[in-house]
Amino acid sequence: MAREKPVYFMHGNRDFLVAEGFAKATGVRLLEDPTPLDLYGTSALLMHGDTLCTGDVAYQQLRKTVRDPEWKRATLAKSIPERIALARSLRDGSEGAKQGKSMQIMDVAPDAVESAFASSGASVIIHGHTHRPARHVHRVNGAERVRWVLPDWYEGGGYLEASPAGIRALEAL
Repeated sequence: MAREKPVYFMHGNRDFLVAEGFAKATGVRLLEDPTPLDLYGTSALLMHGDTLCTGDVAYQQLRKTVRDPEWKRATLAKSIPERIALARSLRDGSEGAKQGKSMQIMDVAPDAVESAFASSGASVIIHGHTHRPARHVHRVNGAERVRWVLPDWYEGGGYLEASPAGIRALEAL
């Protein structure tokens, strides 16, 4: 499919080790987080969304660690069974940590959202991570801005369709 139509990939929580080898093998194009783009004349910013959850200090520290190039090199130097064990350990730790956190901490921080809009100049931000799909309207420096949160694929998923008429949310097929 990626050879017929462009397919883009942005790293998420658990696929931070995906690299150029995967991109070459599958034909996907890796995107930086965040990635600015023009959607039919509207300035937009694609993000994973986790950097907006600044209240979750423990997660932000973990994110910093696992995205560090030296940590990635050391992890990829491990054997496959060691990497699988590490992945399971990180996943179990993540699930356990979420149990003790409030939804407010795991959701976006309003000041981080405002900062992302202000620093990027985007009118629209599109992200996932928080698993609270919706269209959110913000006022930033007196202007209306829109933040779209994509749904969690574990719960059925969905996507956005962008066209000259605008952006709309659709359920997965």
